[in-house]
Amino acid sequence: MAKLYLLLAVSQLTFVYGFPARDIKRQPDVLDERAITISTDLEATTSYSTAIQTLQTATLTTRPSLEGTIQTALPTGGGITKDPADLPGVTKTVDPLCPEETPLEPGPTAPVGPPSQNIFVPLLLATQVPAPSIPFRGDHPVQKQNIVDGNTPLQTNKFYANFFLGTRKESVWAHPYSLSWAQGRGGTYGMAISHTERSQFSFGPDANKPQYFISPIGIQHMALSATELREGTVMTVESLKAFSAFANFAPSAGSRVMMSVPVVQGMGFITAVYDNAQPILSSGVFFRSVKYAGSANGANITFKYNTQLEDNSQWLIYVTPLRADGVPPMVLAGSGTIRGPEAFTGLVQVTKNPGGQEGERYFDGSAGAYATEATISGSVNGPSGSYTLSWTKGGVLDRPLIMYALPHHVESFDPETRGAMTGIQLVTTTKGVATAVQADRITMIEPDLPTNIGFAPWAKAANGAQGGTENVNLAASALQLVNAAGTTELRQDFISQTSLNSMYYSGKGLAKFAGVIYTMQTMAGNSNLAAAGLEKLKDAFNVFVNNTQPEPLVYDTVWKGVVSGASYRSPTRDLGLDFGNTAYNDHHFHYGYFVYTAAVIGHLDPAWLDQGTNRQWVNTLVRDYANSVTDNYFPFSRSFDWFHTHSWAKGLFESGDGKDQESTSEDAFATFALKMWGKISGDANMEARGNLQLAVQARSLRNYFLLKSDNKNQPPQFLFNKVTGILFENKCDHVTYFGSNIEYIQGIQILPVNPSSAYTRPKDFVTEEWNTFFSNGRVDQVAGSWRGILYANLALIDPETSYNYFADPNFDYGSLDGGASRTWYLAYSASMLNIEAAKAEPDTTLQYPPQQQESQQQPQPQLSQQAEPTGDLPATPQPTQEAPQPEVPQQPPQQQPPEQQPPQQEQAPEDLPAAQTPPAQEQSANGPYSGGPSFD
Repeated sequence: MAKLYLLLAVSQLTFVYGFPARDIKRQPDVLDERAITISTDLEATTSYSTAIQTLQTATLTTRPSLEGTIQTALPTGGGITKDPADLPGVTKTVDPLCPEETPLEPGPTAPVGPPSQNIFVPLLLATQVPAPSIPFRGDHPVQKQNIVDGNTPLQTNKFYANFFLGTRKESVWAHPYSLSWAQGRGGTYGMAISHTERSQFSFGPDANKPQYFISPIGIQHMALSATELREGTVMTVESLKAFSAFANFAPSAGSRVMMSVPVVQGMGFITAVYDNAQPILSSGVFFRSVKYAGSANGANITFKYNTQLEDNSQWLIYVTPLRADGVPPMVLAGSGTIRGPEAFTGLVQVTKNPGGQEGERYFDGSAGAYATEATISGSVNGPSGSYTLSWTKGGVLDRPLIMYALPHHVESFDPETRGAMTGIQLVTTTKGVATAVQADRITMIEPDLPTNIGFAPWAKAANGAQGGTENVNLAASALQLVNAAGTTELRQDFISQTSLNSMYYSGKGLAKFAGVIYTMQTMAGNSNLAAAGLEKLKDAFNVFVNNTQPEPLVYDTVWKGVVSGASYRSPTRDLGLDFGNTAYNDHHFHYGYFVYTAAVIGHLDPAWLDQGTNRQWVNTLVRDYANSVTDNYFPFSRSFDWFHTHSWAKGLFESGDGKDQESTSEDAFATFALKMWGKISGDANMEARGNLQLAVQARSLRNYFLLKSDNKNQPPQFLFNKVTGILFENKCDHVTYFGSNIEYIQGIQILPVNPSSAYTRPKDFVTEEWNTFFSNGRVDQVAGSWRGILYANLALIDPETSYNYFADPNFDYGSLDGGASRTWYLAYSASMLNIEAAKAEPDTTLQYPPQQQESQQQPQPQLSQQAEPTGDLPATPQPTQEAPQPEVPQQPPQQQPPEQQPPQQEQAPEDLPAAQTPPAQEQSANGPYSGGPSFD
């Protein structure tokens, strides 16, 4: 690709303002050597005449486009099209397992020091290199196209992926706005902008009891373009970060960039940065009127136009010239077009104003400033934690940003952020109503971290109180039955249930046996048998550490991540194999099961952690789906979205309704696994991040996914569904990719039932859901393994009925999901019964934070210096875009990097009775303008 140069050296300009624009003295400056196409002498080259003061109106000659289109069908690529509960299940049993002579001696493993003040720091690694058993390949089935970023880890699951995938015509959702490359639609080749109201949503197929609701796509409320951008226009994408990306527009391939749009989650303005081009604003809804409204804040730096569209919506246009004096004329040319001045260098910003004069006052106060990217930092202090999103700013630096926060943000704002709220609100597509905040950062507090959730069953404190209770104590009759079930299930063939041609199914099988072994050791007190089972589990896990499973993993040097080799080996390069793992689908679902299993093994046998490459292999998976920084091999937080505070499952697949996720419970389980691996491996920052992430995740789930009758964020007529089903960025569809049975739709939000389930699935929600769909015997009409999932979930609100189902002497093992065990379900439900009876005993083999000894002061996280966390180890040579490290990009397919070496039926008794913190980011640069994009 031809090298694209610096669009606008805004960050290097130096001048003082406070006078009328004509009095500003512009001084030449020294620019970055990449800025070779832009003159450093920004003396005014143009003097605009007086702006058009009269109201400009248009006469309609055609009908405006107000309806858009909806897509009711699910995407054809990248979905979970197979039943996730369809595993081998019960397999042949071998001879009774002989107990080991020596019982297990579980941890605890003490952390290596306390958490850092900012917990987003690199993992504790001996080397950054991925596990040595995983070969490197540079021929990923989805090649990197239209991306300027060089040899660097790339985000694959973030909101802007439609900009570089497939046809590239589909929208991206920054919330509350959506954007798309127009590609000639509506007569424009720039960036189209849409904001829909809930009255425009489609509900169906029955509008009164809808299965889905969808926001229409394709309504061009505004489009930012330039006269020079015609047919042949190219759009490239740059700086793919966790919260942002730049979209760059040039008239043709190889020509200079004339317009760039920073796309940032929550942005209050849509900003186009122009370099010597004539701005064109267009609207498919049509302009009814345009009126010059003076200088924003009277500073004669940024100038304002009010416009009303034919749908009666009010929009504001702000123009900040950088090479001209006077007011830039914006001329209405027909009902669909506004023309700006020729050879314009500067900013054009648009925003919808739902707040009248008061809203306009806030927008005026921020006009000329725009967000370019974001930083996250966080800290924990005992049971409390907080995290801060800070935005890097471009444009007029002494003006605060205006950014939109989602309901779960607003719900947990700290006092300072709450004081920065405005009365401006815009509805989003699937996340309720967004509220504008006038600030350069927002901080959210989580006062109830799940610090004392371990491997054992756990129940939330009653009546909304903080904390909860862990319990390993079982009644005598339950203890006998758990021992009998565990003895039987440990006889099963581990390899045939775990060494499969799917990372997802294999991980579920491993996690199942890990749960059985932990239960036998800690709850049933059968340590010698647990020790024998652990040896079988370590052998099964070692298949993956050695990468000898049916579909081995590879390290992808194109996007930089660890993926299944299934699609590489497919004659057709079928990306649907293993649920799309090769294309980065579902990595948190798949790898979370392995990380949990490793945590159990490491807890029960701490010496295992440092045998061979066990620790390195597990941390390789952790870094792939939940890296704490961007390092040389993996991007920061591939799956989890720290703005939405849940994960997106869809990877490198174009999608008309954006990214999606249908299994909130497996999302939360992956975070629980992260927390526990951090605890067991001694990484205090990882454990702290896991606790904070699980807390913000639980908040997001109850706001958007798990629908109690009093939910305020999703449409009222949709709440009867109780869960969203598949939540896309643009629609919710109460269905699954693999079927529409009600047990599938609700059950995929339940499995696997685990210690954190009671934290993320509130009792009152579970009660509503059960009474809506499964009470009064309806659960018994559910066939197969989904019935077991539903009964296990029932233990959250009715542990006795749940226990009696699994304790039935005629229990049907066919009602077990292949990733679940009768042993765990019995122990889980019986444990919940004893918690209700106030007979709980914690697992004393795990260390927990001394909550009562910690200061209760709310933590104040420090701001990170980078736009997103990055981390480098001094011992590892650092690759750069100009001089990439040979160990990653130059690997031939199927070859190790140079520095690596290759590794080497029971009888049931009676039922149970009723780091360092980086320096703060500079927010000034000698003058008011800064933060323009740079282009490689």
